[in-house]
Amino acid sequence: MNIGLIGSGGREHAICRKVYESKLVKKIFCLPGNPGTSQMATNIYADLSNFKEIYKIIKVKKIDLVIIGPEEPLVKGLVDFLIKRKIKVFGPNKFASKLEGSKAFMKNLCKENGIPTAKFKICKKINEVKKFLKISRLPLVVKADGLAAGKGVTICKTEEKVLTISKEIFEGKFKSSNKLVLEEFLVGPEVSYFVIVDKYCFKFFGTAQDHKQVKEKDKGANTGGMGAYSPAPIVNKILEKKIIKRIIEPTLKALKRKKNPYRGFLYVGLMIVDNEPHLIEFNVRMGDPECQVILPRLKSDFLNIIYNATINNLKKTKIKWKNDKSMTIVLCAKGYPGKYIKNISLNKIKNIKFDNKIFIYHAGTKFINDNIVSNGGRVLNFTSTGSNFLKIRGLIIKSLKKFNWKSGFYRKDIGWKIINKKK
Repeated sequence: MNIGLIGSGGREHAICRKVYESKLVKKIFCLPGNPGTSQMATNIYADLSNFKEIYKIIKVKKIDLVIIGPEEPLVKGLVDFLIKRKIKVFGPNKFASKLEGSKAFMKNLCKENGIPTAKFKICKKINEVKKFLKISRLPLVVKADGLAAGKGVTICKTEEKVLTISKEIFEGKFKSSNKLVLEEFLVGPEVSYFVIVDKYCFKFFGTAQDHKQVKEKDKGANTGGMGAYSPAPIVNKILEKKIIKRIIEPTLKALKRKKNPYRGFLYVGLMIVDNEPHLIEFNVRMGDPECQVILPRLKSDFLNIIYNATINNLKKTKIKWKNDKSMTIVLCAKGYPGKYIKNISLNKIKNIKFDNKIFIYHAGTKFINDNIVSNGGRVLNFTSTGSNFLKIRGLIIKSLKKFNWKSGFYRKDIGWKIINKKK
C-alpha cells in the first residue's frame, strides 16, 4: 500500500517509523513531514487547511490509505471530506472529533450519559464565571472550549486569576474559543489510556503517563508535554474495567446513538481519585509525546491494525505488545511554552553517534537548504526502551548531554514519581 501520513511532529515521526516497519507498505508520503520522516518517506509540502490540495496529492501519488496524525484536520472535517471522495482514511469524522474540539460538547456528553468527570460550568459571559466562583472552592481549572495547542488549560488558585484567564479567553486569546469550561480541581495521579476503535468494536492500545508542566517535580506552566513513559503501572485490571465500563463504552454508545460512530485512536485522559477514574479530557488521536513511548512497545504489524480498523475488521485483529518499558524526554527551545527563537541549527545531529538504544523523533524541526533547524517549542524527543525506567532515563539524559544543544532545555526527572516510589 501507498500511505499518506498527515502531520509534521514527533507523533507523526513515530507513526511513520512504525508504518515503515510494516510488510504491507510500498511507499510513505508525509504531508508535510519533517527532517526525521524524510529518512523513511517522501515529504510533500501541503497546507493542511487546504483539503483540495491534500486530495490532489492523494490522487497524483496513488495513495491507498491516509492516516491523520494531528487534531486540527480531524476537528475541521478532513475525514468527512476524504470519505465523500471514496478515499480510505483513518480517524474520526468531524462530529465525533468534537470530543476534543469542544470541551463543552465533551462535558455535556458526560452529563447526559453519567460518565464520571469533574463538576463543571460552561460559561459564555464573565457574569456566569463570577456566579460559579461564589459556589465553588479554589483552585479552579479554566479551560478554553476549543483547540489551543495544549495551552488552553489553566489551574487557578485565586479568584483574580480565574477572572483574568476567563477574560482573555472571552476576548479571543484562542481563535477557536468564544466560551470556556470552569471545572473543579481534582487531586490524584493522572494517566492516559488509549484504545483503537472501528464501527463495531474497540481494542486496548496502551497506557502512558505524560508530564505536562514545564518545570521539574511537576511545577510551572502547562505545556504540550515535556516527556512520557509507558506503560503506566497505576492501571491494573480492576481500574481498567472501571475505565472501560464507566467511560469508554458509554462514550462510544452515545456517539452511535447520535449516528456518528467513532473510528480512530481515542485518547482517554484520566484523573484517578481514590481508585476511581474521572475523565479529564478526550483526544481524538494518539497523544504527543505518548505516541512516541507506546508505539516502540508494539509487537504486531501497526499498518495491518490501522488498515483493519478502516475496514471495520478490528475484532479479528490481534494486537501484541513487547514486555519492554519505554520513555521519552522532550528537548525544548529555551523560553517554551512562552516566547522562543526558531531557526536555530541542529545540524550536528547528523554527525553525533548516539547509543543504538536511543531513537530521536523530530518534533519541531525543518530543513533550511540541507541544514536541520528548530521550528517549534518542542524540538526533539529522545526515546529509549528497556526493562527499568531509571536505567532508561539515565541513558536518555546521557545522550542529551552528548548532544549538548545550548539553545534548549529539558526535564531531568521524567518518571520521577514511579521511579522514587520503587526506591
